Amino acid sequence: MKITEVKIYPARESGTRLKAYATIVFENAFIVRDLKVIEGEKGLFVSMPSRRRKDGSFRDIAHPLNGETRKHIEESIINEYKSLESSGKLNSMGSEADDYSSFGA
Repeated sequence: MKITEVKIYPARESGTRLKAYATIVFENAFIVRDLKVIEGEKGLFVSMPSRRRKDGSFRDIAHPLNGETRKHIEESIINEYKSLESSGKLNSMGSEADDYSSFGA
């Protein structure tokens, strides 16, 4: 499945491991919002969108079913994040406000 668009929204909180939120579009037909770019001990990684359950635990509401797809999603998002960061555009962008108008959704 081809990723046709990646949008990065810098996190409002500074000084935390959460660096940004991401939205991806597959084949101009399916959008997944609220992925998180997180700074881990071994570098950046992407957390899938999740919801808190009644018992306090979290459960992914959308996630890849195999490692190859997860790697493809993570690389696409992290590459876009790093591109914005290195160009200086990341700091000048708005926060994760739900501005998805450019996706037509």
